[in-house]
Amino acid sequence: MVYISCPLLAPKTAHRRWIDSLRIYIRGGHGGTGLPGVNGVGGAGGNVFVKAVEEVKDLSQVRKINSKQRYVAEAGENSIKTKCMGSSGSDVVIRSPVGVSVVTDQGEVIGDLVKDQDLVMVARGGPGGSKATEYMGLGGQARSVKLDLKLIADVGFVGFPNAGKSTLLKAISRAKPKIASYPFTTIQPNLGIVQFDDLRRMSLADLPGLIEGASYNVGMGHKFLKHVERTRLLLFVVDVNGFQFKVDSPHRSAIDTVLLLNRELELYKEELVSKPAVLIITKMDCKGSEDQFKTFKAEYEQVVENIKTSVLPEDSLPGQLIQFDEIIPISAKHSPKTVEFLKHRLRHWMDVQEVKKTEEKVEQLSSKVAAVQSQDTVY
Repeated sequence: MVYISCPLLAPKTAHRRWIDSLRIYIRGGHGGTGLPGVNGVGGAGGNVFVKAVEEVKDLSQVRKINSKQRYVAEAGENSIKTKCMGSSGSDVVIRSPVGVSVVTDQGEVIGDLVKDQDLVMVARGGPGGSKATEYMGLGGQARSVKLDLKLIADVGFVGFPNAGKSTLLKAISRAKPKIASYPFTTIQPNLGIVQFDDLRRMSLADLPGLIEGASYNVGMGHKFLKHVERTRLLLFVVDVNGFQFKVDSPHRSAIDTVLLLNRELELYKEELVSKPAVLIITKMDCKGSEDQFKTFKAEYEQVVENIKTSVLPEDSLPGQLIQFDEIIPISAKHSPKTVEFLKHRLRHWMDVQEVKKTEEKVEQLSSKVAAVQSQDTVY
């Protein structure tokens, strides 16, 4: 078995481009030729696999490993008089990040690599020549596939540009994201790790900011939204002052922002609005922020009661409101206490969700056991 040994993670340089989607050509090895005189069988061609490796963080180095992005396994050995059974060709294993889906051009998902060391065969080698094939080895499976990376993190940040997501990530973890006071400072996901005193770890993903229309692939669109799918908890990050994308764009208040973010997730994939979620209101160090937060809370309560109290156009309103487990005001830049409080609340809500999942699994198992027992009773 041949491993593509160079990791797909490039060294951190100013010129490295983060890649989360890549199309490659793969082909299994050709089967070896059989030998009619002694009924010899040729060796099977090698297979091509994709394997998830935790150390690999993105797909940026595939081009360096193989500039043509073609992966072909070794052909099987021919049968000869001194060796009737040819040896199989060596396999090729492409190392990928954890979280990659392997998708065909027709949209079929061949495999989801969601854990370290997960392995999926993407091209089978051809069988060796034998009497059944008139001793001719057959070609291996050949096709193009897309490696589509969806980040796996405990908490995924959701918010419009410049809402304070990067500042929060820096404050709550050891990550060092780029921070500036203009939209789209974050153009690729930043990952941070929070470690608690009891050695519990929590992973956080600061994702590029959404804009209105992201669900229709406007701006970074699907490139951002797909990374929300595999996070365990959504953290909505909303500026207490609201948001204005450009000078000629309408100003959106904090409540408008929440509803628009909710709508974008719903349009992209309805299941996302059922995910566990926490809402934080940032920049509480700004002048007048306490009054603005009181206004937001009053407006939020009205919207929950009747969504049509919102000033947004009807087609901008979500069909289903996300149920936030908690709403927390913070100042990531000037109040370490609020950040520390948030850190422990995120841990709490993740634990709550894990307990719910465990209870659901126990309930499902109990139902299956009861069903089996009732069948035994009947017979």
